[in-house]
Amino acid sequence: MRITTRGKVAVSAMTDLALHQRMKPVSLTTISQRQGTSLSYLEQLFSALRRAGLVESTRGPGGGYALARRAEQIAVAEIILAVENMDVDDYQPLTAPQVAQLKAMTGELWVSFNARVLEYLQSVSLKDLMEQAQAQGVVTAPEPEAKTLRKTSGIAPVARPLMARLQIPNSVFALGSLPLAPRR
Repeated sequence: MRITTRGKVAVSAMTDLALHQRMKPVSLTTISQRQGTSLSYLEQLFSALRRAGLVESTRGPGGGYALARRAEQIAVAEIILAVENMDVDDYQPLTAPQVAQLKAMTGELWVSFNARVLEYLQSVSLKDLMEQAQAQGVVTAPEPEAKTLRKTSGIAPVARPLMARLQIPNSVFALGSLPLAPRR
């Protein structure tokens, strides 16, 4: 079984999601900031995780992702197989001729190795990873507040008095309709 960077990042992001979801969805932007991973890359991964039924998405302001099941019900193998476009039931590491050739050359070493790796990953739950992270001192920080469009400097704006409306034409067609003041 080949575990790529895609699978490793997905497991890390799912652990982050499990640690930080508190009765509300977690945005991919905040996961991206905490993990140091590209937002577009996470969008691809979470799209695959959503299709696999591991996460649920909520659109709009305050939206984001939440686990579709409890953390103890999600195996690491499910996460990896979802982003690697494989299904646990359909997982065949090698074709029948390849298995026969490997058995002839190295016995069942690689076939059993792949089976054991998959078996181990199925035995590790997302909850196990959460507990390991918390034991290592990973703090479940609150979500950072959304960025405002306007930068604040800490200085309150000054209220200006309204100016009296000047009698100035705003187009050439209004030139003749305003009284002209005599020249001095």
